[in-house]
Amino acid sequence: MPGLLGKKIGMTSVFSADGKNIPCTVVEAGPCVITQVKTVETDGYNALQLGFQEKKEKHTSKPEMGHFKKAGVAPQRHLVEFKSFEGEFKAGDVLTAEQIFVADEYIDVVGTSKGKGFQGVVKRHGFSGVGEATHGQHNRLRAPGSLGASSWPSRVFKGMRMGGRMGGDRVTVQNLQVIKVIPEHNLILIKGSVPGAKGSIVIIEK
Repeated sequence: MPGLLGKKIGMTSVFSADGKNIPCTVVEAGPCVITQVKTVETDGYNALQLGFQEKKEKHTSKPEMGHFKKAGVAPQRHLVEFKSFEGEFKAGDVLTAEQIFVADEYIDVVGTSKGKGFQGVVKRHGFSGVGEATHGQHNRLRAPGSLGASSWPSRVFKGMRMGGRMGGDRVTVQNLQVIKVIPEHNLILIKGSVPGAKGSIVIIEK
């Protein structure tokens, strides 16, 4: 099984066996219910569709409701597919953090980074600004400076690093270590930071 859906709870720290303080992200991984098993014969490829967090029927569309009833599960708020898996699974099975993850293994986490709104080049791209606040410069400290030549190309090249919308992107952080699994609460402690705000949905892949 390649992974689970989860919710980012926040950050904490734990002490390792040798006394080091390790910063960790707490993620509620599952429980996830299998809403569909896709096969090469029926869908052209093998995949498991997992659902996370139940929702009310009144917030579910009729096509979605038919899909969930066919699987014999309650309506789910979030769905995701995992294309590679091993073992026998069927619709309606519930997967927990304890079944999927073990301490000291390495995983990838996919999330949506925090949105920062419209930002300038210093914050967005790490520019240092134009010079210092001397020689008569009073408003150049965080300016981008020159963008290119004048008569040619007489335009701004695509991809030029400039101010703009920052954050709110799908981000994958690879090779994060699972420090601890807490099965009674479906929690896993992941070493380091995970993209997204508290309460955001993340995909944990093995």
